Amino acid sequence: MELLFQQFFTVLGILLCLYLMLKFFRFLKYLFPRLWKALPRSFFRSMGEWAVVTGAGDGIGKAYSIELANRGMDIVMISRTLEKMQTVAAEIEQSTGRNVKIIQADFTRDNIYEHIEESLRGLEIGILVNNVGMLHNPDPCRFLSGPDNDKNLINCNITSAVKMTRMALKQMEQRKRGLILNISSAFGSFPCPLYAIYSASKAFVTTFSKALQAEYKSKGIIIQAVTPYGVSTPMTKHQNTDIVTKSPGDFVRQSLNCVTQGDETFGCLAHEILGCIISCIPLWVIHSTAVQEQFLLRFSTEMKENPKRM
Repeated sequence: MELLFQQFFTVLGILLCLYLMLKFFRFLKYLFPRLWKALPRSFFRSMGEWAVVTGAGDGIGKAYSIELANRGMDIVMISRTLEKMQTVAAEIEQSTGRNVKIIQADFTRDNIYEHIEESLRGLEIGILVNNVGMLHNPDPCRFLSGPDNDKNLINCNITSAVKMTRMALKQMEQRKRGLILNISSAFGSFPCPLYAIYSASKAFVTTFSKALQAEYKSKGIIIQAVTPYGVSTPMTKHQNTDIVTKSPGDFVRQSLNCVTQGDETFGCLAHEILGCIISCIPLWVIHSTAVQEQFLLRFSTEMKENPKRM
């Protein structure tokens, strides 16, 4: 019996060491991306001529549009905010000389895809960034305390990713190359109370991405779920940036260096470390009523102290 226990703990120790080594190597990818697997400057352009970005008028979508143009791509911006897109498009064309095409569409609706597909006809789509998304409620709340906008959220967060992927993937499969980045959320990596429907929608995006990568990686197509924690955007009420909360530009630049590093990425080292820490917290702690009440109380207090964020 003593020998059996000794063997058990030996195997357990080896598995723990392997797990920690795996985590260490994941951190190295962020610390030394060029040494791990340097992307040639021509990588993104080699996928195709155009990059299509949804939710491109602001935040992460705007940052992807600008950064991909800096890396040699012509850009298709899709959003409902026409004036914001026009401003960003002018900035991109002036600073990079790349072509920019604008498509106005409201992704909370489900009758927009024929118009989008017609507008994309004839373009060689090398990269698709499914970025558009929305929260069930701007502030954390229990499901029944939020608005009844379930259809809008499902259309925006789930249907958009499926429909846009279907459009782009058809021609990528024919050319045997392409890159699809599905912007999910770390809140989709576990059932997150107070953000229930948002968390569930992002879990779909992550699972959808991983399943498609398994199906299409042999055809030369990269499909990756990007699952960030804090990024300072209109959705997060422009939180102050710090070691964890990244500006959209910083986050996008780092995440684009990770596109060949697996079917899911947190996008940056700080979020990878935070994800590792949170994964060690038992789910029953996160799901406890006491933790939820404390979170709601803290959020309410913060809003009273910083009314400009409301």
